[in-house]
Amino acid sequence: MPKPLAIFGAALSAIAARRLAESRGVEAVLFDEKGGGDFAEFGEKDLSRFAGFVISPGFSEEHPWRKLAVASGLPCRSELAYAAQYWKGKKIGVTGTNGKTTLTSLLGKAMDQAGELSIVAGNIGVPFAEAVLSEFNQEGAYVFLEISSFQAELSEGLVLDALLWTNFAEDHLDRYHTMARYFDAKAQLLRCLKPSAICVVGLQVAHWMARLRKEFDTCRIAYEGVAREMKLDAASAFQRFPYSENFSVAAEFWLLMGEKKECLVEAANSFTLAPHRLNVVAERESVRFWNDSKATNFHAALAALEAVEQPIVWIGGGRYKGGDVESFAKEVAGRVESAVLYGEVADRMAAALGDSVKHVLVKENFAAAVQAAAEISEAIPAANVVLSPGFASFDQFNSFDERGKSFTDTVLSLKNVHKPS
Repeated sequence: MPKPLAIFGAALSAIAARRLAESRGVEAVLFDEKGGGDFAEFGEKDLSRFAGFVISPGFSEEHPWRKLAVASGLPCRSELAYAAQYWKGKKIGVTGTNGKTTLTSLLGKAMDQAGELSIVAGNIGVPFAEAVLSEFNQEGAYVFLEISSFQAELSEGLVLDALLWTNFAEDHLDRYHTMARYFDAKAQLLRCLKPSAICVVGLQVAHWMARLRKEFDTCRIAYEGVAREMKLDAASAFQRFPYSENFSVAAEFWLLMGEKKECLVEAANSFTLAPHRLNVVAERESVRFWNDSKATNFHAALAALEAVEQPIVWIGGGRYKGGDVESFAKEVAGRVESAVLYGEVADRMAAALGDSVKHVLVKENFAAAVQAAAEISEAIPAANVVLSPGFASFDQFNSFDERGKSFTDTVLSLKNVHKPS
């Protein structure tokens, strides 16, 4: 009788991997430290029981369970790599520090417009294993996989027909400690490409390839000229930065695929950004309130502050996850008139800003920070109050979605505030 499969974790991707294993007649055992699986402990004595391991994204290479599994020499794969061996159609990977979800969603919608069978999966919220078990798993079908660096680490067995890499900037340094290690985690995906595969990278990725002396000659760099030729509607979300950069990657890929450009244009023109991604959620006279809670790293926050017109009252803060806060503060200072900071990193960020910003306030509670920003904006005609935190949400919230909803609810509870017309 074949040995079972060990799965580390008990969240969505782990449960989906178990379902897929069992559908193939393979027993799967879940190990979860929080008690959500079959066992809460794993040790060296357990190694001989299993034929291989599926390791959830939350298990870093320093985790003792992962160390034991890797040292055993047995197959150690991510849920993506495990599911990939059972997918019958084309696999298109999408990665990047920011913009992955938006780009993945856009391409799935465009492929639908082109009349092709497609599904989006991976870090976007639908485990790849679930897609494999669905009716979409057919020859000729496409799966667009949003892939985080955590998912890319154990990618042996993941073979991609194409890869789109939007951008690369400082993030997750609490896990990787250096930019080179963070880059290498994502670059694992370049080694997953078929010989004839399409690879499109953004300008920032090309810059880091050169800086770290990584040579990937088969990658095509995306320039905005190709995107401009698509002639999107003026109201399209992809007409404004930073989404315009992501659209350049999509446009380059679409042309290399030989698909009709009208399908991508129609998808982009009708595309609605997911919640908490730099959208105006409320107005009060000439003041606008922007929700960009999804901006959990420096690059995303700076992109938002670049995209929104000044004067800006910025709401930032949350949980620190590595990176140069002081350099980030210098960049922020040149783009905002006032800053209201909250959470674990607030005091450090306030000290880094110093007197380079006209008003700097620190509030322990997030709702109090939102209210303070709204009060400051009353004295600034045509102000933009921008929640684009630059840090993780996990000090006061369970997710950036929860933080974004709290922002919108708090703003709409203020006097004389209304939803945008």
